[in-house]
Amino acid sequence: MMRQAKRDERGSTLLMVLVAIVILGLSVGIAGSSWKTIVQREREQELYFRGDQYRRAIADYHNAWGVYPKRLEDLLEDRRALYVQRHLRRLYSDPMTGRPFELVRDDAGTIMGVYSADEGQPFRRDGFPPEYDTFRKATSYRDWIFAFEPGPGQEQEGTQDQVGSPR
Repeated sequence: MMRQAKRDERGSTLLMVLVAIVILGLSVGIAGSSWKTIVQREREQELYFRGDQYRRAIADYHNAWGVYPKRLEDLLEDRRALYVQRHLRRLYSDPMTGRPFELVRDDAGTIMGVYSADEGQPFRRDGFPPEYDTFRKATSYRDWIFAFEPGPGQEQEGTQDQVGSPR
């Protein structure tokens, strides 16, 4: 009789250990997916910041000279004036891929903007300023195109007023 009770106890202990392992596994899985979401949201926020910095720098360059830059480096040190003008502090990489941003070029080959090559789906769907209104319909980060298009009256000779296809 005593022997049967010990065997039953071993079975219930094994069952409790298995249940604890399953619960621990589920907890780690949930924590892992939550961490992945947190990291993606941070990268998304950084993508928006960096892309906007490029768009603003390109707009500043265009407004100063009436043309788009030929190279991103032109935004760092613009030596065409009497003093060096800096439209951008430094060249940023794409936080989603870790590589340089893809470039949006016009028909003349000058740079109108940048975009990410990442195919991930954005979390953010609204709350964008008017210049990024198209981001609401984006199916991937690749659709977040940070390009400067001059408004009416800003168009000067040698510039384009339509964003070319980035792909």
